[in-house]
Amino acid sequence: MQAADLKAVQAPLKDRYREQPEAAQATLVARGRIDLDKLAVDIERPEGASCTPGMHPMAGGDGTFACAAEMLLEALAGCAGVTLAAVCTAMSIPVTRADVRVEGDVDFRGTLGVDRAAPVGFTRVNVHFTFNSEAPDATLEKAAQLAERYCVVAQTLRSVSVAWSRGEGAP
Repeated sequence: MQAADLKAVQAPLKDRYREQPEAAQATLVARGRIDLDKLAVDIERPEGASCTPGMHPMAGGDGTFACAAEMLLEALAGCAGVTLAAVCTAMSIPVTRADVRVEGDVDFRGTLGVDRAAPVGFTRVNVHFTFNSEAPDATLEKAAQLAERYCVVAQTLRSVSVAWSRGEGAP
């Protein structure tokens, strides 16, 4: 891609974000299914995205490539999910299903240089676990706290908060 091509793709986005700052606000999401038996996490990928990072559509990308910011969320979902699986296993917590959702709020005006006051990067990142389990709430809360404590990616980022809830049909 040439500079003129990039400018042509981004110019309408920048104009829109200048006129409508709220249009530059996005919550990117990474989701995964935690495999408690294998201590692994199957990360859901957007349709058509590969493991080659590229620009997010809100920054002028065409959606062909994975967004590195979303990959960061996926890494967090994977690490937090694997850590949770290990914690549940070590604590012998009966879990029939567990899911992880990671959300990160980003303002694309910052990365596109539309507004110098707009932050570049995530302003909020949250990890949320959903359990299907007969374990007491206090036990599930402790598992979520330990997953946060021992998750390498979460501890590296330090701005991550963790929450949990019961899934549909859970006791």
